[in-house]
Amino acid sequence: MIIIPAIDLKDGKCVRLFQGKFDQVKEYSADPVAVARKWEDAGAKIIHVVDLDGALTGEPKNLEAVRTIAAAVSARIELGGGLRDFETIQRALDIGVDRVVLGTKAIEDMDFLRKCVAKHREKIVVGIDAKDGVVYAKGWTEKGDKSALNLARNVEFIGVRNIICTDIARDGALTRPNFDFFKQLKKTVKINVIASGGVSSLKDIVDLLPLGLAGVIVGKALYEDRIDLGEAIRLCSQKE
Repeated sequence: MIIIPAIDLKDGKCVRLFQGKFDQVKEYSADPVAVARKWEDAGAKIIHVVDLDGALTGEPKNLEAVRTIAAAVSARIELGGGLRDFETIQRALDIGVDRVVLGTKAIEDMDFLRKCVAKHREKIVVGIDAKDGVVYAKGWTEKGDKSALNLARNVEFIGVRNIICTDIARDGALTRPNFDFFKQLKKTVKINVIASGGVSSLKDIVDLLPLGLAGVIVGKALYEDRIDLGEAIRLCSQKE
């Protein structure tokens, strides 16, 4: 299980939201490049970047910041937020993003997702953001009618190899991950599941290890100095 630090961008700055609520935002740095370098220096091989403005508006607003991050580090960059057409996905890949995370568009248009996977293969990751097992879209502002487990089955059938699953109620809340949710997902699909939401301590990471997850995204716990990234990465390396 790999540890993936998160950088959430809003107006070009590094922030964190509480449960995805845009009216509950805390800024941590005006220099996301410095943050990315810090995570890479600690041993991160992948950095999870989210364009929060893009997720809300439907088109990326922080691509210049993403470009500078990708140019500044050798760690792989995965980007989500507002990637809802072929041209925008290609733009992201052209500026140095290694893989893109599709959420809203993947949920709404399986044919679009199928075409993306056919063209870009494992560069396409699907983000499944859920609350009480139900998928949300458009920056977590709209409740859908699909269950997270069914969506996971569907994207696996299409050929997606990696999914990022976020429990919205836990995200940014530092209340421990939703272990039952991730256990259900692992029983439902055979593809790689990356967990997100609620990680608050090294104990949480240790407790996630037996689930067989491909990775876990850590955000607020890093920014609040509850977890030392280098220590977490070493811990997971020792358990392999």
